[in-house]
Amino acid sequence: MNSSDNQQLAGGTPAWGTRRGPVVPYVPGLDGLRAIAVLAVVVYHANHDWLGGGFLGVEVFFVISGYLITLLLIAERERSGTVSLGNFWMRRARRLLPALFTLLLGTIVYCALFDRDRLGMLRGDVLGGVTYISNWFQIWTGSSYTSGFAFAPLRHLWSLAVEEQFYIIWPLVMFVLLRRIRPRTLPILGLVFTAIAIGLGVWSAMLYRSGPIDTFAVTPEQYMNFFGRQVSRIDFIYLGTATRASGLLLGAALATMWRPWAIRRGRAGSNANALDVAGVLSLVALGFMCWKFREVVNVVDGGTQGYDLLYQGGLIAVGVATLVAIATVTHPRSRLGKYVIGTPILVWIGKRSYGLYLYHWVVFQAYRKIAENALNIQEFCALMAITLVITEASYRFIETPVRTGRTKAIWTDWRRSGGTVRAPVAVLLGTLAVVPVFSVVSMVGARVIPDDITAGLDENEEAVTRITTTVPSSQSTIPGVTTTTVAPVPKGKIDVLAVGDSVMLGAAKKLSSFGLTVDAEKNRQVLYAKQIFRYYLSMDELGDNVVIHLGTNGTTKASTFDAILAPLKDIPRVFVLNIHVPSREYQKINNKIINALPERWSNVTVLDWYGHATAHPEWFAKDKVHLNAVGQDNYVAFILRGIGR
Repeated sequence: MNSSDNQQLAGGTPAWGTRRGPVVPYVPGLDGLRAIAVLAVVVYHANHDWLGGGFLGVEVFFVISGYLITLLLIAERERSGTVSLGNFWMRRARRLLPALFTLLLGTIVYCALFDRDRLGMLRGDVLGGVTYISNWFQIWTGSSYTSGFAFAPLRHLWSLAVEEQFYIIWPLVMFVLLRRIRPRTLPILGLVFTAIAIGLGVWSAMLYRSGPIDTFAVTPEQYMNFFGRQVSRIDFIYLGTATRASGLLLGAALATMWRPWAIRRGRAGSNANALDVAGVLSLVALGFMCWKFREVVNVVDGGTQGYDLLYQGGLIAVGVATLVAIATVTHPRSRLGKYVIGTPILVWIGKRSYGLYLYHWVVFQAYRKIAENALNIQEFCALMAITLVITEASYRFIETPVRTGRTKAIWTDWRRSGGTVRAPVAVLLGTLAVVPVFSVVSMVGARVIPDDITAGLDENEEAVTRITTTVPSSQSTIPGVTTTTVAPVPKGKIDVLAVGDSVMLGAAKKLSSFGLTVDAEKNRQVLYAKQIFRYYLSMDELGDNVVIHLGTNGTTKASTFDAILAPLKDIPRVFVLNIHVPSREYQKINNKIINALPERWSNVTVLDWYGHATAHPEWFAKDKVHLNAVGQDNYVAFILRGIGR
């Protein structure tokens, strides 16, 4: 929703069927709230460490949208006696589509010119964006909002899809409801909306499962059946239309009870002192939640798991705090709304919040390539400058002319003047048109190429050996985790057993070619190795050499390494590599633990992969953790030298 949807306040009697009545006033404070929300999202997308819950700005947008859309529909019904669905949807299209199509076409052109390997993967995202089903496309394909490997320049369109689905369905719902109720019964309708919102929140909490999140084979409880397909529960809850409709419904509920034209006439319009205090508290609460909340967290020895509070009532709490903020800034006498939230700079940003949200993510991704790569402050400032230029150009020359009808007027005037174009201009326009046409055609025919990291890991799977037992979750060393197997174990003593996570997996073929038996897996936690070593020990297949490279996927502790080393106490030589994960805070914690292992285990030698690799950023893929081809060669050579081969 943008402030342009609001109209100036007019007088009138709020009764169904009259031709005079209220219109929704323009409220600068709502643009200020939008500005705060979009800035929180932008900062979060730049670097999660700066504002780990900044993604909650999207929920603030949802509540504002629910409030304003419902308010517009109620005002139209009071003013004209009906709701024109066609006019409503046309206004939405003129407001939303120009910038969206500009973004999609610009992204396609960028990939066609500078990153052609991504065109095939981009195709589904573009179709999802055009049809406003990006959220369901991401749920179905498993392209999670929290996935770090992907380029994913259109991942952020999921929220626009949720809103647009609301814009399509909600006017129909309100059209029916407003024909059957009187104005004085609107608050009762608001209570119904509130109850439904709370019910959806309870349903989301029931769908959610606490604990580690891994593949379906490892953590099946974290997946659910969706039309015959196993999809991530967190993806479904975070991205799904129904599970995220609670914020929209809370905003709609407020619109039935807190209408600006009614407030001005009633006692509530005379004073806003208490409301201003409540508004300040609501902003403090929103700030605290943006600081504290996470969508997923890394827990010690558990890897990635959902942030329980967020999925068990946290989003409802954000919605309630936003309701108080909206009620405050829309009050005609609110000092908070006028002098703090409604300040010119915030209003300026708020009016451009739609374009800023659209363009910033693509600019960030074009620079860093990988979603999880955090920006530093210098990179952030430079990329924001570029984003603001693009946003302003879009706002002035694309969005505003289309929304106000100026584009149609220009076209009409040109046609009346003869509709002629000089030859040089025609040649220039024709040439410029070739590029997007070429880009779209290239995307349509492009083959799907996985990102380099995923492709490299998948390619090395055939070189990996894994244990052949299946352990029920009740007997697993990780609570709630079932360990499965995919390949037979070699018989006899293993000369060198190498156990690791995805970093080692990426070099599995090359390690195997030198005689090492590699047991490596994506997302593997340190504690998982305890069961692996116990199995090989029970089969009497451990030889004299074991190589361990674990700790890349989350924080661990010294006692965990002691637990996995206990089955290896009689192995003559155990080599443990420390980790190189420059974007993660736990790198320092885990390396301190690993480097201290020889003090307690006389058979352990630490191989300083961190120190060796830090000086060679050219060895790594775009995420700065996994290895490219040159890095794999050096990784293998480093291990071979370390074990004396």
